[in-house]
Amino acid sequence: MCGIAGFFGTQPVAPTTIAAMFDAIARRGPDAQHVVAWRGGERCEADAGPHAGLLHARLSIRDPRPVADQPMGNADGSLWLCYNGEVYGWEAERDALEAQSGPFRTRSDTEFILRGYEAWGIEGLLPHLRGMFAFALLDRRTQTLHVVRDRMGLKPMVFHHDAATKRFAFGSLVRSVLPFVPRDRRDFDPEGIDAYLAHRTIPAPRTVFRHIRRLENAHRLEFDLASGALRKFRYWLPEPNGRDPEEALTEAVRLRTVADRPVGIFLSGGIDSSVVASSLAAQGYTNLSSYTAGFDDPAMDESALAARIAEQLGLPNHRVAMQSDVAHDFVQVVGDLDEPFADPSAFPTWALAREVTQHVKVVLCGDGGDEMFAGYKRYAKHLRLSWRRALPGFAPLRPRPSILPGRGERLRLETSMSWRDAWSLRFSGFSASEREALQPGLGRLPAHRWREMEMRPASALGELLEIDRLNYLPEYILRKADLTTMAHGLEARAPLIDHVFVEALAGLPASERFSRPAKEWLVRQCPPCQQLGLLTAKKRGFNPPIRALVRDGLGARIPGLGRRLAGLTGSQLDATAIDTLATAWQQDGSLSENLLQLLMLDESLQQLDQLRRAQHG
Repeated sequence: MCGIAGFFGTQPVAPTTIAAMFDAIARRGPDAQHVVAWRGGERCEADAGPHAGLLHARLSIRDPRPVADQPMGNADGSLWLCYNGEVYGWEAERDALEAQSGPFRTRSDTEFILRGYEAWGIEGLLPHLRGMFAFALLDRRTQTLHVVRDRMGLKPMVFHHDAATKRFAFGSLVRSVLPFVPRDRRDFDPEGIDAYLAHRTIPAPRTVFRHIRRLENAHRLEFDLASGALRKFRYWLPEPNGRDPEEALTEAVRLRTVADRPVGIFLSGGIDSSVVASSLAAQGYTNLSSYTAGFDDPAMDESALAARIAEQLGLPNHRVAMQSDVAHDFVQVVGDLDEPFADPSAFPTWALAREVTQHVKVVLCGDGGDEMFAGYKRYAKHLRLSWRRALPGFAPLRPRPSILPGRGERLRLETSMSWRDAWSLRFSGFSASEREALQPGLGRLPAHRWREMEMRPASALGELLEIDRLNYLPEYILRKADLTTMAHGLEARAPLIDHVFVEALAGLPASERFSRPAKEWLVRQCPPCQQLGLLTAKKRGFNPPIRALVRDGLGARIPGLGRRLAGLTGSQLDATAIDTLATAWQQDGSLSENLLQLLMLDESLQQLDQLRRAQHG
């Protein structure tokens, strides 16, 4: 796991620009930092005004020796790899590659990707990669840069492209690409800001900047250095593979225990992480420690239940007390989230990772279980209205713009939308009518700004899961996991969204996979889940007490909030509407999540505004 960045163009790049790109990714890779740079096609030092360069900050998990550092080149220097992630099970194919091209120099998956590309090319390589990855592979023989993001979207990849000037940059973070973007092209994207208001995140391919884009999961880019042309390809869809799901899950968990650094597991009292822990124990990995967030509020705290699960499985368990004053770290957490992103559970996840990284450098987690098995209650709730699936919305019922919608307006809004578009209301920030009140200059706004379906499932539930596969899972759940753990140099691994397991599940009969209550299939893989009644237990959230957070920790930020956001967005956001919402909150404490979303937007845009004014690019 690492932080990566790179740039390509025809003009020299200043050392300050390279340093600023490096600063953005440094915390993701605390163990080694290197740059490989070129000027006019020849290798040069990073401070010699290079035209192109690859930057790498390494978190050493496999083969921590310097010989495995990156960027990594092949024997003749014609290929260079800059890679973030972990590929599992590659050792089984190592002998074949060595027979073809000689012994490996390292014990790292980095070299496997590089050697695999030499043997199979980019299209032949990708089917051999099982795991999480975002990488850029420079082929100097063909003057092509290949940029790839993994199938499920566990690892981030953003980029800037200007065909006219033949400029291209990529990075793990928006903040790692921004220094390369010319100052006159660093404007915020109105659609990106609106997407944030709608979804509390900005789904790919948008970012908060108009000229920085996010590569979608299961996609790759080809940048032609000679012409400046950029092409994008989708390389995977989740089709059934004929595997036994139980065997695929066991294998997925086992593969994710391989590391040259200490490994642990995030364990809550829920089904998903308990299934992973149960699989670890069943395979004999009882030496791995489990870590559980502990809260003062009994309604949130699952640490006692997690301890019972760990005891039954024979796993050591450590309770990590969550501080009640998360506002203390507010500025740092918002910064580590890179761009506007308003998942309240990011605060305790970030704090948990900060402690756990003192003990291990790899954690397994249960991310993805709800999306694989339709575990959220909102699936069942929306399916009750699936009779509307083939009907259009009744547009005349759409409410007028209002930041404080009246009673019944939510129902009117949902009825005015198609059934599929109304899915956006089941997990949202501000509705379309609320966003129109916040942004009166944008006119009539779409219901959502997510990616549309790439597959056309036959069932209503299949449609909802496909939307979440492309949006909520990669750009909310997995983005949060990556950003909050990697901010502390901690690698999170998610076996429940191993792509081989996902493909195996695709062949499971719907009646077995999508039970009521949800996750019966998963619970059968976890004896403690059955014994402790987790299948019917109330699902607890992982959010801090939002009302108290806003009132006690962030209250001083509320005065002037409307004026600041209007200024930061060039009056896209309306100060009066924001102040009206803040006043309503002060009167009765409602709308705390909406207000927190605006407070996080304010802090994020202030930080990004300062960065975009810097003299780089």
